[in-house]
Amino acid sequence: MRAALLGCGRVAEHYRKMLLEIDPVDRFEVVAVCDTDPDKAARLAQAFGCPAFRDAATMLDAGAIDVMFVLTPSGHHFAHARLALENGVSVVCEKPVTMTPEEAAALDTLAETRGLFCATVFQNRWNRALRAAKAAVETGRLKTLVTASVRLHWCRYQDYYEDGWHGTWAMDGGVINQQAIHHLDALQWICGPVDAVCAVAANRMNTLEAEDTLAAVLRFKSGALATIEATTAARPRDFEASLSVVGEGGRIRVGGIALNRIDEWDLVNASEDDATLAARCSVEVPSGYGLSHSLYIRDLVDSVERRTRPDITIASAMSTLRLVHALYASVETGAWVRLDDNPRSSRLGRS
Repeated sequence: MRAALLGCGRVAEHYRKMLLEIDPVDRFEVVAVCDTDPDKAARLAQAFGCPAFRDAATMLDAGAIDVMFVLTPSGHHFAHARLALENGVSVVCEKPVTMTPEEAAALDTLAETRGLFCATVFQNRWNRALRAAKAAVETGRLKTLVTASVRLHWCRYQDYYEDGWHGTWAMDGGVINQQAIHHLDALQWICGPVDAVCAVAANRMNTLEAEDTLAAVLRFKSGALATIEATTAARPRDFEASLSVVGEGGRIRVGGIALNRIDEWDLVNASEDDATLAARCSVEVPSGYGLSHSLYIRDLVDSVERRTRPDITIASAMSTLRLVHALYASVETGAWVRLDDNPRSSRLGRS
């Protein structure tokens, strides 16, 4: 698979480390990189041994690209993904795939009509700890789900929000759309669809248009309840990114700083395998990005070679984007919001 990286910032640097140092992927080659900052593009191009470009159109015109990874600021994802699809190139968008469900649906339709794919990245779905928790829920080991909780205690200082786009409503949103979106995705992936939400938000340590802290109560369609506690105002470092699930059959907590570790596995009907599960499924990670991007890319390569759709299509990620909008709509209205009413934030993705 011949890939191009559009955007050579923080996320692209993580891709470089994963693909060149930590976990290289067979049958996957970065053949072009692009950034409006020529120095950033040149550094990444040198690392991958490929050409550097300053605009996406020129890179796409050069040809020989199977898929373009969109690693640009969130508010540009829609335009950049559409450009690639219109030029006959499939797309992988880092989260959030777009700022609104309408934009995401438009990309999905365009990809379908062109015979291409447009996928997004929720790499935590490949974490062994999270997959073990999902398997336990799906096989009924927790029986009736009672409650779940997401806790994201990360640290972002003010300089993080001084780059012109982080924390803005038009280009990013706050902790829920930029950081906790991964954990919202994991919550629904494991526990099922959400029926309604009630949320409050604040800025506790940082100055930005959107929020650095959000708390919420969720009700699932199953009747189970959940809480969300997300902040980038933790100091002085990233402390936790955890997901706990409680059911009739026990309690599971996946923790660490990137949903990378089984911290608790206490089930009523324990099996012999449970005794070693934490050791087998827990991985130490250097940052909140985790170590699963290469696993995601391997599955992507395999799906293309099998001529099947990637695991995380826009359709499979749409529920997470809709949940983000529901949480923001609840903050804006001060009321419970039902997802079946297709709520939209009045601020996210708007200039």
